[in-house]
This record gives sequence, structure tokens and C-alpha cells, in this order.
Amino acid sequence: MEQQNEKSPDTAVRPTTAAAPATNAAAPPAARQRGAMRRPALIFSTLVLLALATGAGIYWMLVGRYYEDTDDAYVSGRVVTITPQTTGTVVSIGADETDTVKPGQLLVKLDPIDARNDLLDREAQLAQAVRETRTLYANNDVLQANISLKEAELDRAEDDMRRRLAVRETGVVSEEEIRHAELAVATAKASLASARDQLASNRSFTAGTHVTTHPNVLAAAARVREAYLALQRADIVAPVGGQIARRNVQVGQRVSPGNPIMSLVPMDNLWVDANFKEVQLANMRIGQPVKIIADVYGSHVEYHGRVIGLGAGTGSAFALLPAQNATGNWIKVVQRIPVRIALDPNELRDHPLRVGLSIRATVDEHNHDGALVSSHNDASPDNTTAIYDGGEHEADALVQRIIAGNNAPAGTSAGGTAENGLSPTAQR
Repeated sequence: MEQQNEKSPDTAVRPTTAAAPATNAAAPPAARQRGAMRRPALIFSTLVLLALATGAGIYWMLVGRYYEDTDDAYVSGRVVTITPQTTGTVVSIGADETDTVKPGQLLVKLDPIDARNDLLDREAQLAQAVRETRTLYANNDVLQANISLKEAELDRAEDDMRRRLAVRETGVVSEEEIRHAELAVATAKASLASARDQLASNRSFTAGTHVTTHPNVLAAAARVREAYLALQRADIVAPVGGQIARRNVQVGQRVSPGNPIMSLVPMDNLWVDANFKEVQLANMRIGQPVKIIADVYGSHVEYHGRVIGLGAGTGSAFALLPAQNATGNWIKVVQRIPVRIALDPNELRDHPLRVGLSIRATVDEHNHDGALVSSHNDASPDNTTAIYDGGEHEADALVQRIIAGNNAPAGTSAGGTAENGLSPTAQR
């Protein structure tokens, strides 16, 4: 058994040893064949890569270096906060969230009863002020007539005293009568002086003015205008057109001036705030065209905008807690500058956007003639509103009617009223 075991390995090895020389002899031709097949593929791959690299370099030199893009961009717009101008209780709401409103459309209506009663009270005060002022001017004539009366009384007292003094030596007139005559003259003089002081005092209230421009009348007229505008402002209207974004008011709620009750976004005047890296801004200029892709529509909808302004600083500079780089404990981070991009109103009308949507912006920097800093602001339709115009003129017309109804006819007042009897404010 031991001999068989010792021989079995030899018999198993012999065939392998005999086949080995044949395998080694066939190996070199196969390797050479595989190497010959790899060389054309490697050469072709190298040429393709070189061609791609060359093409990419040429594309970058001719086209790519003139474009800067970023996906750190978002749609922005003006958020108009609606606040009441007077205190009142909400009785109706004319618009809700997602509703589109027009300029001047009623948004919230306040209870007008208190404002109406206050206006009636102010109208009565104005009428009373006009009548009291008319009395002041009329008193000038009365006091002037009183002075004439006192002068006549003084002349009579002096004449009586002269006649008595003329016959004093004859004894016809007693000393008591002469004393009474002297006292009558003194009394008449004091009365005349008092009348003149009263006229001067009354004229101090009327000098340099007339009924319609008297301070008391003007003050009462101002209170009427204030009450009238408060009544008109019980109807809270939209200052500009847009879409209601947020509603914070309910029926029955008591509101006061300054408390936000709604937010309104003008949807036809949106723009894009694109945050470009600081290394991308070297050739960026105002007026350069921008291609914009919104994630909400995808790449098949393309907007065409233009650069209208570059931010005055980085986002971190205006953060609530700005970076304290001067401490020395800092990490350099590539900063971003917000770039404002205007959108084409027609494209925005065809494909509406919403504030806050994600955008990809690509700026074409072929033209470097634009400025780095904007020199003026483009006029925007929602930067002004004419909704509140006209209320003052209506209030002036109301004041005019009250003054005219309580004033004397033109030219008859002692104070010399104006031809039309109106205050200067009402005559505008």
C-alpha cells in the first residue's frame, strides 16, 4: 500500500509535465495577436478624446466663456401689505386668498356708522364756527357804533360842564352841580376808552383775515375733511391689481391703522433674483440678455430677460448675523451677489410664474458695453397708485357747501368776505 501511494503522485504528474512545453510554445503568438488588436482601439480612443478635448476647448473659447449660469435663482415680486387707515369693525370681505383683484376693487368693508356720526358732528361744528366768526365781524360794527355813542356822550358832558363853569361866579350853579358835571365828563371819557379797547380786542380776532379764512373756521374745516376721509376709508380697496396671497382678517374683527389684514402680489410685474458667485461677475453688465428656465414648466418653456441691476453687497453682508471675518477665526467661502433680472411681460402673461419658484438663469456676456451700476430706476406701474386721489377734493366740496350755507352773502360782511365765500383750500 505504501508503494502504491508513493507511485501514484508520479503517475499523476507525468502527463502534466509532458503537456507543459506545448502550452508555453503556443502562448507568445496569442499575446502578440491580442496586442495587435488593442493598438488600433487605443489609437482610435486617443484620437476621439483629443478631438473632444479640442472641440470643447474651441467651444469654450468661442462660445462657452461668454455665458454664466446658476440654478441659485428664484422668482421675486412686490408683496403689497394691505392695512386699514381708520379704526373699525369688519362687516364684509370682498376678496379671499388666490383671488385676482383690480385696482380700486373693494377688499374689506368696515362698519361706517361711527365714522358717519363723527362726520355729522364735525359738520355741525364747522357751521357753528362760521356763524360765530360772522358774529365777530358784526361786532366790529357794533363796537364802532358804541364808540360813536360814547363820543357823543362825552361831548354832551363836556358841554354841560362848560356851561356850568361859565356861570360859576354868579352863584347860579352850586358847587355840587359843577362836581357832578366833572364826574359825568370823567365817566364819559372812561366809557369811551373802554369802548375803544373792546373794539381793538375784537379786531385782534378778525384783523388780516375774513370769515372763510379765519383760524377757527379753518380748524373746523380741517376736522370735517378728516372725518369725511375716515368715512371714505371705511371701504378698504386694492391700491394695485394683483392676486391675494394672504388674508389675516375675519368678519367681526376690530381692526386699527397699521395692522396688516391682507397681502397682495402684482402678478404682472415679477422678476428673478439670481445669486451668482463672485467669480462669475467680472464680465456681467446691466442690459445683458438672460435665458431663463423655470422648474415649474421645464426646459420646453424659455423666458427671455435682461439684467437690470446687481446687488450692493453679498447675502452674508446683509444677514441678520453677518460674518465677523476680522476675528481671524474664519473660513473662506465663495460669496454670491444677487443679480436682478427683468422678465418679458408678454412671456410672463403666457406662462405665469409665482413668487419663490426655482429658476435656472444663463447670462449672455457677449456685449460688455453696459454699466456695472444702474444709474436710474425703471418706472414700475405698481410703484404708484391713484386709487386714493379725489377724496380730498370731495371733502373740500363738502366744506365749501357748509361755509356757503352758513355765511353771509358775498360783500355784506363787515369783515369783507371773499367773492365766492370759500376757504382757500376749497377754492382749489
